[in-house]
Amino acid sequence: MNMKDERNREVAATIDRVKAIDESTTLNRSTLAQMLEALKQLASRKDLWETEEFPPPERGVRQARYLIREDDNKTYALYLNVMRRGNRTPVHNHTTWACIAAVDGAESNYLYQRNDDGTREHYADVVESGKVVVKPGSGIALMPEDIHAVEIEDDDVIRHLHLYGRALETLKDRVAFDLKAKTYRPMEIGVETRRA
Repeated sequence: MNMKDERNREVAATIDRVKAIDESTTLNRSTLAQMLEALKQLASRKDLWETEEFPPPERGVRQARYLIREDDNKTYALYLNVMRRGNRTPVHNHTTWACIAAVDGAESNYLYQRNDDGTREHYADVVESGKVVVKPGSGIALMPEDIHAVEIEDDDVIRHLHLYGRALETLKDRVAFDLKAKTYRPMEIGVETRRA
């Protein structure tokens, strides 16, 4: 079996496990943690992700995002993010669940909490509440309402798997927060997704 076929087989098996967990009960942090464990096992297979099929972004570009798989209805979307040092996302939510597991390198996830009740349009009182460094053997699971930002601080290039309940390209209600101005705006998709 060649590497691409093996990767496709392992990805399909992982998505099947995640679906079985997701469909067995109501989404909560416990079930999301089980889904993350399945993704961490897939990420531990570094040989599947360190190939010429997924080159790092060109010099001067900080992120390449590869779509590995999604269902026909744009659910269970798995991406490989290959990011360079200095890449930082805006503070944002997802509006769907997300699991992130490291293949190689460290990704700092800054966590935030929203203190207002969300009733004022374009207003949000959001403050930093913690930090989780995702490196090989670890990961983070986020509920749809969780807020975070990602920064690559130490490694030249990192590779991490990001699995979402729905494809990023479908998340029209996702927002980015401006902590100083206490405002929010629609979140842009960022870099264009490359098809694996």
